[in-house]
Amino acid sequence: MPIATVNPANGELIRSFDALGEEETERRITAAAETFRQYRTTPFEQRAAWLNRAADLLDEDRDTIARTMTVEMGKPVTAARAEAAKCAKAMRWYAAHAEGLLADEHPDPDDVRDSGASRALVRYRPLGVVLAVMPWNFPLWQVVRFAAPALMAGNVGLLKHASNVPQTALYLEDLFHRAGFPAGCFRTLLIGSGAVEAVLRDPRVTAATLTGSEPAGRAVAATAGDEVKKTVLELGGSDPYLVLPSADVEKAAATAVTARVQNNGQSCIAAKRFIVHADVYDAFAERFTAGMRALTVGDPLEEGTDIGPLSTEQGRTDLEELVDDAVERGAEALCGGRRPDKLGGGLENGWFYEPTVLASITTAMRIHREETFGPVATLYRVADLDEAVHLANDTPFGLSSNVWTRDPGEQERCARDLEAGGVFFNGMTASHPALPFGGIKRSGYGRELAGHGIREFCNATTLWYGPEAS
Repeated sequence: MPIATVNPANGELIRSFDALGEEETERRITAAAETFRQYRTTPFEQRAAWLNRAADLLDEDRDTIARTMTVEMGKPVTAARAEAAKCAKAMRWYAAHAEGLLADEHPDPDDVRDSGASRALVRYRPLGVVLAVMPWNFPLWQVVRFAAPALMAGNVGLLKHASNVPQTALYLEDLFHRAGFPAGCFRTLLIGSGAVEAVLRDPRVTAATLTGSEPAGRAVAATAGDEVKKTVLELGGSDPYLVLPSADVEKAAATAVTARVQNNGQSCIAAKRFIVHADVYDAFAERFTAGMRALTVGDPLEEGTDIGPLSTEQGRTDLEELVDDAVERGAEALCGGRRPDKLGGGLENGWFYEPTVLASITTAMRIHREETFGPVATLYRVADLDEAVHLANDTPFGLSSNVWTRDPGEQERCARDLEAGGVFFNGMTASHPALPFGGIKRSGYGRELAGHGIREFCNATTLWYGPEAS
C-alpha cells in the first residue's frame, strides 16, 4: 500500500508521501535511543505536565484532526471528534495515575526475611525504545492508548502507522513535540510494512506493540521472538452478543445497532455475531433489523451521517465476498447485502456498503469463522444458555463479548465460561483507560490500558538489601 491519503468517500488522492529511507530511519532510531537515556530520569511530575499539555492541545485541535481522520479513513466526523476527546481524557488519566500505578511494591518483611534480606522491594523501570505498529481504524486512539502509558512510564516511542493515515501519524508526532516532550520521545516512521522487520531487529529497539490483523501480528511476533523482545498484540475479533430471555429486548436491540456499526463496523471489538435465545429471537431480530435499515449511509463529513465508507476498496471487496459466500450457502439477508445506490455527489466512487443483517448462518459459511470488518451482522437462534455459550466460544478469536440478561446465575455462568478478554453485561464493549484491554486465542496477548497496560513495557526489578545495606 502506498503511503497516501486517499479519501474513501470518493476515491480521490489527497496527498502522497515518500517513505523514509534507511538513513533517515537510522537517524530517528538513534535519536530515540539517545533521548531515552535522559528522559527515563525525568520525574513523573514533569512527564505529567507535558502529557496534560498534549491533552489541552488535542482539545484545541479537535475539529481539525477529526476532519483529517474522516478524510483519511472514512469514519463519521462526529465519531472522529468523540475519538479525539477520548484520547485527551486518557492522557489526563495517565498523567494523574501513572506514578501511583508504578509505585514501588513492598512485600511483607516477614515473607522475605528467610532470604537473608533486611528489606526488599519491586521497582518498575522503563524498557527503552518501543516500536508501535498501529492500524487505521482508530488512528488517534490506538496510538494514544499505547503512547500515554508508555511515555508516563519513561519509555520512548517509534510509531509505524498504517500507510493510509499518514497525516494523522504526523499530527501525533507534532502534538507530543508541541506539548514539550523532548524531540526523540515520540517519532513517526513513514515506512512500508516491509521495513518493519529491520527496525524491530535493531538492538536499540527493546519491545514492540501491534494492533492489527492476525498475519501482521504473526510477523511481528515471529521477529520479536527471534530477537527475544517483548511484544503486546491486539489482533482481530468476532465478538459474540448474547441476548437471553430476561433481557430488555428493546434496549438490547437498540444497543446492538451501535455495537455493530461503530466506526462503520470496522472495529475489532464491535459485536459481530448476535446469538439470541429462541424465546426472544423474533422480537430482537425485528427491532435490530429495523434499526440497521434506518441508518443513514452517506458523506462522513456530514453531521447526520451514521455510516461512512469502508477505509479501502479491498476492504469492501473482502466484505462482499464473505456476504456473497454466506448467501450462496443459504443465509438470508434481512436487510442490506449490497452496495448502496443513488448516493450522488461523487460518493458513487466511494467504498460504501449497506448495513446488513444475515440470518440462517451455518458453520459451512466463511462468515461463521472469519472476521467481518464492516457493517454486517450475523444472527443465530439458540435453544438455551448452553448452546449460546458453545456458539459464542466457537471462534478462533477471543477479544470481548456482550451478554444481555438480568439473571445473576446466567451472568456468573458467562463470566466463568466465555472465552474472551472481557465480558460486558447489559451494555456494549468499550475501552476505558481504567480497565485492562486485550484478548486471548488468536485475538492476541498482553494488555493495554489501566495498570496492566503501563506495566507491560516496564522491567519489574527486584531490589534486595542484605543486613549491611540497611
